[in-house]
Formats: sequence, C-alpha cells, structure tokens
Amino acid sequence: MPRSYSRRDLIKSAPLGAATLAAGCASTGNAQPSEQPTETQRWQGGASPWPICLDSATIRPSTLTQKIRIATAAGYDAIEPWEGELHQYEQEGGNLQDLGKRVRDAGLFVPSVIGLWGAIPPTREQFDASLTDTRRRMRQAADLGAEFIQVVPQPARPWTEFDPKWAADRYRELLEIGINDYNIKPAMVFVEFLEGSKRMGQAAAIAIDADHAEGRIIPDVFHMLIGGTGFNGLKHLNGDFFAIFQFNDAPADMPVDQMRDEHRVYPGDGILPLTDILVDLKQTGFKRCVSLELYNPTYWEQDHLTVAKTGLEKTVAVIQQAGV
Repeated sequence: MPRSYSRRDLIKSAPLGAATLAAGCASTGNAQPSEQPTETQRWQGGASPWPICLDSATIRPSTLTQKIRIATAAGYDAIEPWEGELHQYEQEGGNLQDLGKRVRDAGLFVPSVIGLWGAIPPTREQFDASLTDTRRRMRQAADLGAEFIQVVPQPARPWTEFDPKWAADRYRELLEIGINDYNIKPAMVFVEFLEGSKRMGQAAAIAIDADHAEGRIIPDVFHMLIGGTGFNGLKHLNGDFFAIFQFNDAPADMPVDQMRDEHRVYPGDGILPLTDILVDLKQTGFKRCVSLELYNPTYWEQDHLTVAKTGLEKTVAVIQQAGV
C-alpha cells in the first residue's frame, strides 16, 4: 500500500460514461468466468491455480471505468479498486450496484476493495467517530460486489502506543459490522510504516485474537520484505486465512531499507524469491486471488493497457516457473 492515501492521488480525470464502458466491455470481453474461485478451478487458460487480479493503483490515473475496461481487455480475472474511486464515482452520479453488474458482465469479479483508512484509532471516542466513514466505505464496496475490504489500523503510532488487544477487539467489531450490516468481510493488512501492524505476525495476531471465524489478513510480498517479516512464515499458515495475496517484486539496484512502495517492479524483474513463495502459497491451500499491486510512477506514465498486459504476462510467467 502506498504511503499517501490522499484521494487526489487516486483519480484525477472524469470517468467514462456507462455507454462507453459497456461498449468497451463488449468489444474486449474477458472469457474468464465472473464467479468466485472453486476448489479445483484453474485460471488463465489453466496456467494458474489462482485468479489473477489487477489492483487499480497499478494504472493510475486512469478512471475507474477505464480501469475496468483495461483489466477486461488485458485478460484479468478480477479487479481490486480503491475506496476513493468508488466514492468519486458515486459523488459524480454513478450507481455502484449498476457498475458492479457491468464488472460481472465483463467477466470480472471484485475480491477486495482498498480500504478502511484510519479504522483502528487508539481511543473509543476516535473509533466511534471513524465509523461514519468506515460504514460508508463498507456499503460502497458491498454495492460494487466485493467480498472483502481492507482494514488499515491507522493512525500510525509508535509500537509502544499500539495495544494489540485493543486492535483485536476493534477488528472484531469491524467484522461484526461489515458482515451483519453490509455482507462484506474486513481483512487486516500489514504495512511497513505502521509500527503496530508492520509484519505478518502482528496482523495475524490481531486477526486471531479477534476470535472471529471470518478474521483474515492480506499478505503483500513487498511489505513482507521491507517490514521484516521474511517469507518462511508463510508455510505455517492456512491459506484460507488470506483474503487476497498482493503480488509484485522489489528492485535489485536498491538497499532494502531505502525501498518504498513506489519502487515496486513487475514480478520477475526484481530480487524477491517469488517462485519459492508461490510454492509455499500453494501448499497452504490458498484459493483466492493473486493481485498485481504496483505503485510505480514510471508505469503510470506508460500506456496503461500495455502496463496491465505486461503485468499479467509476467505474473503468469512466474506462476508457471513455480510449477504450481
């Protein structure tokens, strides 16, 4: 996840109209089915045991409707948008339920939306105040048809001021609200710049201690590297514990302690042991989406369909190299 969550960084141009989106989907329809993955289903013409998803931040600043059309044309199975895009779409008069139907008609599905910013502040008063935006974001993600929405335990604070028990209790509340009121499942993220949830083990502890059957986390291979988690712990977890698996690579020409989200590169173009990671991921029994998540400004400046196609091709190539 990027360090800045400002909406101005998400979408800067007006969305295409519904007619344009429908025409684009009809002319470039993805042959992949739109339903959620099954136990035995393979994807990408049999090349992948997981559906491949496009995180919409990979092709900023295209509009949300353009991103859906691009994901369809490039051959993805799913798309993972950001909540700011959904909010802007709705604020400009769009209907998210109708848009969700167009997504499904295009052969895609929405596994997850990013995210619930500021969702676990340190006090009851702040948490209660945050629920206005949290509920809106849950409802918008549910209207689009998402199964999960990502919980970001902001605001950032020193680990000595982050109470894991408090976070687990509030995460349980978010699960109850999401599932009971909106039919959507919040899932915990871990990111390097949040001291209380920078490593996979910290996010896992929050999700486990929430003591809820639907508690889950969202691994990201880049933050597994820069946050200090490493990769050997993956094999010790059950794949159903992962809501979605964020995929990318880390550059070879930069010290790890200098890496930031904008330095992510295409899978296979960097130093991460991606084939080993995917072998372990398969052995966990994980069945949900592998999501290409890049925030590299050099890609944003390129043709977005080319970027999307290249990212998909490189992701599938690494999966094939892993032999899973």
